[in-house]
Amino acid sequence: MTQDEMKKAAGWAALEFVTPGSIVGVGTGSTVNHFIDALGSIKDQIRGAVSSSEASTERLKALGIPVFDLNDISELNVYVDGADEIDGSMAMIKGGGAALTREKIVAAVADQFVCIVDGTKTVDVLGKFPLPVEVIPMAREYVARELSKLGGQPVYREGVITDNGNHILDVHGLAITEPNVLETRINAIVGVVTNGLFAERGADVLLIGTPDGVVRKGG
Repeated sequence: MTQDEMKKAAGWAALEFVTPGSIVGVGTGSTVNHFIDALGSIKDQIRGAVSSSEASTERLKALGIPVFDLNDISELNVYVDGADEIDGSMAMIKGGGAALTREKIVAAVADQFVCIVDGTKTVDVLGKFPLPVEVIPMAREYVARELSKLGGQPVYREGVITDNGNHILDVHGLAITEPNVLETRINAIVGVVTNGLFAERGADVLLIGTPDGVVRKGG
C-alpha cells in the first residue's frame, strides 16, 4: 500500500464520525482531500461543511457541498483534519499547508476533533517537522529573534502568504517535550497570530492509515 493509499484509507474511515444532517468541519491537506472526496459520496446526507482554507472550500464546492461561514453556525459536531506530526498524547504539529490559524479556530469550535494521518506522521517527540508560526508581516523579524531565544532556528517561508494575509516562520531544531507549555509561550509573543502546536486542543480520535488497514486511537 502506497502512502497515498494509506491517506485515502484514513480519510474514508472518518466518515464514521459524520452525523447525518450535520455541518462538518473540514481541514486542509492531502489526506483531508481524500476525506472531502468521501464526503462527496454522502453529500445528500449532510447540510454542508465549514472549511479551514480557501483550497478546501474550492474542493468542497466543486463536489456540490455547501460551505458555511463559521460565524453563521453555533455548533459543530466534528472537525476532521490531518497533521504533520502527532505524538502519543494526541498533541500535533500542523501548518505545513499554511492554514494553521483557521484550522485552530475550527478545531476550537468542534465538539470532536478527528485526526487522519498515514503512519509516517506518528512520532514519540514532536519537532522533527519544523513548527510553523503565523506572524503579522511587520513583526516577522522581531518574532524570529524571540523564537531563536527559545532554542529554535526560524526560517521565513518565502513566497507564502496565508489566507489571512500573513507570513509563516518555520522553526527548526526543536524537541518539543512539553507542547502545551510551548504553544502558550509562543502565542504570547507580540506579533504572533498563532503557532502550529495543537496541544491545548489536541485530537480526540486518531485514525492512522497503515499497510494493514486503519488503526484507531482514542474516542
